[in-house]
Amino acid sequence: MNKTQLKKFRELLESKRAEIVKRAQQTLDEDMALDANDLPDEMDLASSEYLQSFTFRLRGREKVFLDKIQKALDKLDKGVFGVCEDCGEPISIKRLEARPETTLCIRCKEDQERVEKDFG
Repeated sequence: MNKTQLKKFRELLESKRAEIVKRAQQTLDEDMALDANDLPDEMDLASSEYLQSFTFRLRGREKVFLDKIQKALDKLDKGVFGVCEDCGEPISIKRLEARPETTLCIRCKEDQERVEKDFG
């Protein structure tokens, strides 16, 4: 992979990371406050608590995604970005463009999904 491509992937990963951090900050600023005095009845309070719980679950998933992004950025720094962790073959540019945080080539990912389907 050439320097231009590596730079493009770094910018893409950093952009994704910034967006996740922005949404997390927005959650902290806006969605953390759940005041029972602002809600007229128990149904509104329950609904609001459910939406808050759902938002936090989404943010939890984003934390995992953020970890994957950081690992991809670390690989860029180490010069091993775009190499499949299972087979050691290069991951296709097309796959990296779709999922720059990926750690597996398409063949190994399909194998992993087949195993998960068979056992899960």
